[in-house]
Amino acid sequence: MTSVNMQTLAGEKMALSSSDVERFESSLKGDVIRSSDTAYDESRSIWNGMIDRKPSLIARCKDRDDVVAAVNFSRKHNLMTSIRSGGHHVAGKSICDEGLVIDLTQMNSVEVDPDKHIARVQGGAKLGDLDEATSPYNLIAPIGVVSETGVAGLTLHGGFGWNSRKHGLASDNLISVEIVTADGKVIRASNSENSDLFWALRGGGGNFGVATEFEFRLHPIESEVWLLFTIYPLSEAKKCMEYFRDNIQDTPEEFGIIEVFWSAPDADFIPEEYRGEPVLVSLGCFTGDPDEGEKVIAPFRKIAEPIADLSEKMPFKEIQKVLDEDFPNGRHYYWKSVYINEVNDNIIERITEHAKKRPSPLSSVDVWALGGKVNRVDPESTAFYQRNAPYMIGIEANWNDPDDSEANIQWARDIHDEFKNDLDAGLYLNFPGFAEEGEEMLAKTYGPNYRRLKDIKTKYDPDNFFRGFMNLSGNGSK
Repeated sequence: MTSVNMQTLAGEKMALSSSDVERFESSLKGDVIRSSDTAYDESRSIWNGMIDRKPSLIARCKDRDDVVAAVNFSRKHNLMTSIRSGGHHVAGKSICDEGLVIDLTQMNSVEVDPDKHIARVQGGAKLGDLDEATSPYNLIAPIGVVSETGVAGLTLHGGFGWNSRKHGLASDNLISVEIVTADGKVIRASNSENSDLFWALRGGGGNFGVATEFEFRLHPIESEVWLLFTIYPLSEAKKCMEYFRDNIQDTPEEFGIIEVFWSAPDADFIPEEYRGEPVLVSLGCFTGDPDEGEKVIAPFRKIAEPIADLSEKMPFKEIQKVLDEDFPNGRHYYWKSVYINEVNDNIIERITEHAKKRPSPLSSVDVWALGGKVNRVDPESTAFYQRNAPYMIGIEANWNDPDDSEANIQWARDIHDEFKNDLDAGLYLNFPGFAEEGEEMLAKTYGPNYRRLKDIKTKYDPDNFFRGFMNLSGNGSK
């Protein structure tokens, strides 16, 4: 077997001997994938089809000990390293070129303690894994809106979901995180252990180590809850958005809603003249009592004459899957975000115009209603700082043809640049584009928390071994 060409953390090329690779693989319960292996292309592919990076080695870990071995091996040889948990982050930084990928996708088990309302979730699990485990007990973790999303990435960057107004961010519901640090140690971070690291992990991203287990606080839910899914012609967008703006803050916090400027699907339930045309979708979920939920969502279903109304009562885990088919693996994605203070008539008009100009009918502009519990948490009590905004605009450029990339990326950037100064509050880091704004954007996103995050990075990763998405780089580190 020949040596393996690798890239070091310093950006230099090196040849790793075949015997080193063999010894590393023999130390794992999992396996090591090389570029010559038949499983290589499948193993390096991730959700965003724009990302076509070619790591030299992929360590598919079976358990925490495998992760420790992978970290120690990579540190010993000073290798460029990335961490793949769910592999669903839009920026695609879970895969590095010519380095080592520590792959946790096989570590996806979820254990639920129904009496204590706690779930223990391995680092490679997806939201669907968590939902399937908690649903038999009529419990939920308040996390996300698409079941194929990875738990780790979503949570470490905050994590908005259907339940955010009621229960806060995904990271607000963490009890503890188990993490493998750059020196290969396994530590637990909570309010009572390594509390500074626990503060940083709740919104500060994956720069501090490999998160191998999350412990979540769970909340009761009815066996069936209401999905709001009403499609209106774009000509009614102004009327619908005005109703949304004037009434959402007075609805119970069990109600989460996103107003989506999108395209009508090419489906039998859509009148032929509207198929593929720009529309506004009122998309929401009421996670409280279903009788109350039916009453709460009713006005949002009849603001105007809908094209179609797909609202219905169903198990929460099924609501989490409603959007899955709209975001398949391999499609091209570029998502940005901005926080805004208000949804006034001018903003409604500007968003509507951008929706008409989408280069791809798959793309959308989404207005998220925030507030509730998210806003009641002290912005400096966790790393996630931007808690005062009542709304967020998600700008989702989605397309299939690689030749269309430039037009779609520019469309998303134009919207971001137009609205970013409304609050001048940085990005929601799960919708970051490719984070091309760099450190200036990070400083805005984290506000006064930024310096503290860099201090904690320096403490737990002084040599900046973990250089993943949105690298904090520490204070004075390389």
